[in-house]
Amino acid sequence: MTTEKNTYCKCLYYSANALARIITKIAEEEFAVVNLAPSYAFILMSVIKNPGIQAGELAKIMMLKPSTVTRLVDKLIEQELLKKHTEGRTTFIYATAKAVEINEQIKAAWFKIYNRYTDVLGEAFANELTGNIYQSAIKLEQK
Repeated sequence: MTTEKNTYCKCLYYSANALARIITKIAEEEFAVVNLAPSYAFILMSVIKNPGIQAGELAKIMMLKPSTVTRLVDKLIEQELLKKHTEGRTTFIYATAKAVEINEQIKAAWFKIYNRYTDVLGEAFANELTGNIYQSAIKLEQK
């Protein structure tokens, strides 16, 4: 990537997508050790933290549509990392022992990702940027 100002550098859409591509590449490299995409790791961490969570709650945490969460959960069930338990019309999601076993590796991957971008951006700026992006997402989601 170039250090010259780009024609579109003042465009939020352009800049957000450029950042997303770069941070996704870093995350995918770090998660290669556990053979998971970063989005699956978020799902696993959330289910481990909230045993018996329902897909709707998980969708809110992940800021995704319930149908997207259902697809991600189904893939993790295929990998024997999650399991579902249904009572009546309510389905609860739980982590398997296999998921709990790799949880420390998942946490280590997130720590490495954090270190990689804070080494470049500086910790204070990276934390401020993260907070600003999250708050912006919340505000735009409400519109």
